Amino acid sequence: MAKEKTALADRAKRARRIVRNPALYKVCVGCDSIVASKVNICPNCHAYRFEVDADLVVAQAKALSSREQNSVVAEDLK
Repeated sequence: MAKEKTALADRAKRARRIVRNPALYKVCVGCDSIVASKVNICPNCHAYRFEVDADLVVAQAKALSSREQNSVVAEDLK
């Protein structure tokens, strides 16, 4: 239970950073992950299409911060 609360707190912290400066991020069309704007290929699903609209980035950050992670990321495969 404590681990879940810590994970949600970490997600909320990252979301606040994204919401403060959404121009530095974009949303992957393939998996809905938020990645840095300099990324050309999503590290999670290897898609190469992204949405860069700031309002969409902010909305996605808020949505992701309010729930636990349910996708597999590269770190999970190590």
